[in-house]
Amino acid sequence: MERQLVVFELGTEFFGVGIDAVESIVKMQEITRMPQAPSFVEGVTNLRGTVLPVIDLRKRLSIQVKEETKETRVVVVNMSGMKVGMIVDGVSEVLTVSDDVIEPPPSMFNTIDTQYITGIARLEGRLIILLDLAEVLSMKEKLALQEI
Repeated sequence: MERQLVVFELGTEFFGVGIDAVESIVKMQEITRMPQAPSFVEGVTNLRGTVLPVIDLRKRLSIQVKEETKETRVVVVNMSGMKVGMIVDGVSEVLTVSDDVIEPPPSMFNTIDTQYITGIARLEGRLIILLDLAEVLSMKEKLALQEI
């Protein structure tokens, strides 16, 4: 079986999410900071008339944050029924991958804090870490986002 992935970069690593979870990819835009928001929440933005919470996926996944560039994008996703913008360093491609090249994450990474990693795709000399967006945020964090 095959699946389509949107592949994006965070730092020096590549990550992939199912294309069905991605609603759009937009250039970085102005974000309004929100008081009392969790540290990984950058704030909110107005996207085509809709106020959208925006999280910095680098901060959420404990990846070193770097300066914004012209390649920085906001990936708008459906996360458990809620539209959320995720800041990524760049979106590189949309790929169709076979399940044959996907391995489960190593067992040492199967903790409550990494349950959002669903697998690792081995492609032409690089690895793509596959994410389950529904699991990237805890239930408490999702509720906090809904309050924003």
